[in-house]
Amino acid sequence: MSILFTVLGSGSAGNSSYLEYGETRLLIDAGLSARQIRQRLAQIGRSPETLTGILITHEHSDHIDGLSVLGAKLKIPVFCNRLTRDGIEDHLQTPLDYRLFATGSAFAVGSIGIESFTVPHDAQDPVGFLLHAGSFDLGFVTDLGHATKLVLERIRSSNLLVFETNHDVKMLQEDPRRPWSLKQRILSRHGHLCNEDAAEAIEQIMSSRLSHLFLGHLSRDCNRPELARRVIMKKLDQIGAHHVQLTVTDQATPTAILEINPSPVPAATVPTASLR
Repeated sequence: MSILFTVLGSGSAGNSSYLEYGETRLLIDAGLSARQIRQRLAQIGRSPETLTGILITHEHSDHIDGLSVLGAKLKIPVFCNRLTRDGIEDHLQTPLDYRLFATGSAFAVGSIGIESFTVPHDAQDPVGFLLHAGSFDLGFVTDLGHATKLVLERIRSSNLLVFETNHDVKMLQEDPRRPWSLKQRILSRHGHLCNEDAAEAIEQIMSSRLSHLFLGHLSRDCNRPELARRVIMKKLDQIGAHHVQLTVTDQATPTAILEINPSPVPAATVPTASLR
């Protein structure tokens, strides 16, 4: 079975990625509008009606705004932890088909195994994911104030990693539109990751396994794609990680479709479902 993957959009105004493995089709977050998600899926010949489920990292609006249509009208199952569900309900006030997991647990959705882990961010109970598609591991960490030892250990096996490069510190500090209180929140250990801190984290988890690195959640005002790329490329060059294909994600345009053919793994190694 082949893997299809694309970041449909990532940034301050909305985040969503698409992963397909065999007959299993998942969104990771649904922060774009349902209309935008439908249009961007159509570019790869897919539609929301074919989705197996939607994984949610946390309840902030730029990760859930498409749920009121996708989850409620189309009855697509929403996978999240209990506190995130509570936050979604407060924000959307729309009945959804929730499939709850405990943070730190492993479960499976169709042919994709999923490990969840806690991340430091100012949400109710934010998580990152490590997804197993055959022998291929995909890591997702798009909102975190600092890279904890737990986060680094969980994503260390990633063959593909979506990782936050939210802001340039100087641009953030000099931004005239953000009040100081907001700047402090973003710079805090439960805020967002700057380019340089992301580079240091990537150095710590680098291995020959990591072949695709996607830079995500770039601030529209306090970062630039070429700046994030330059900082990360400099680090990759310093550590000799020339095997890594680097992609900077965009708010308005999906990334090119990545197709991968991983080797299968025995069924017994796929995490058992622990949903309720």
